[in-house]
Amino acid sequence: MQSSNMVRAGLLAVILSVLALVSWEFYLRHRYPDLKISYDDNSALWANKRAMVYEPRNQTTVFIGTSRIKFALDIPTWEAETGNHAVQLALIGQSDWDSFDDLANDNSFKGRLIVDINEGNFFIRDPGDGDKIRANITYYHTITPTQRASFQINHALESELIFLNQDNFSINALLSKWKLPKRKDVWPQPVFPVEFTPVSFDRQSYMTPNFVTDTSLQNQVKRIWVRGDGPGIPPPLIEDSLQAIFVSAKADADKIRARGGEVLFVRVPFSGPMLEGIKKLFPRKVCWDRLIAFTGCPGINFADYPAITHFECPEWGHLSPDQSVIFTKNLIKILREDKGWAFNKKPA
Repeated sequence: MQSSNMVRAGLLAVILSVLALVSWEFYLRHRYPDLKISYDDNSALWANKRAMVYEPRNQTTVFIGTSRIKFALDIPTWEAETGNHAVQLALIGQSDWDSFDDLANDNSFKGRLIVDINEGNFFIRDPGDGDKIRANITYYHTITPTQRASFQINHALESELIFLNQDNFSINALLSKWKLPKRKDVWPQPVFPVEFTPVSFDRQSYMTPNFVTDTSLQNQVKRIWVRGDGPGIPPPLIEDSLQAIFVSAKADADKIRARGGEVLFVRVPFSGPMLEGIKKLFPRKVCWDRLIAFTGCPGINFADYPAITHFECPEWGHLSPDQSVIFTKNLIKILREDKGWAFNKKPA
């Protein structure tokens, strides 16, 4: 009798758990009707893409950097227009440097690399700025067969269920959205709208249609950009530190080029007060122009090309999905016509 009761209790627990999960899934789909499946942008997904950098140079281009290139590069458009695989290794809120160093010191990498320059992350090397990307790199280099298998199982489940989005709907993510009183010298992690943070399996970030049209959601992100949740403006540039950055960038680029690879820097469009602030804090002649001249690498700065200078970003910092398609098509055209890049697929 006791055994029978335990079985019934266990079965009831399973049924209640399934009902709770199904109810949660239906609630989220109703609450966010334009939210597609979003994948956890974690170390496992990043490592899955990092393993693809060894594909032949004429078949693949690797992208590193910050959130700007994750939003700006429309991967389906890139691959359809070029016949070239895009490997997206950029990471939101992180510096390029650790990825750049990792690829430069990997003698097996001999491909094409596009480095997204976000001035605040690239020209000021904060030791704590790359914690997440360093964790991703370590994960990739030490990954176990069990972790590989777990990733495949997670992928199968994530591709069907919205509630598995850990960045937004896990217990920790939901708790992080609670508004707590501000404390001196304690700066809470910025909380972005769910509609601003979806990630595809290719690691492309995109805004939902609702975000693109809802100014209240856009204003929520703008308040973060003007550092309402942060400690203040970046420290001033120091010439010795800048020179060290140029030397480091050239050293990494030279290692890749010595193996037959290519390195190109790109500055993705952004707008509004964010653009004006960057112009003041990181003057072009002091930062971008010297980087290109010192490293000898080609560069594409959106300010130099009329076809990609006109964008007004919804929240000042990133392109909308429609804008990213236009930007990606023009990026490909500039690479072909101005930088001499050849792709497997000829232009239409």
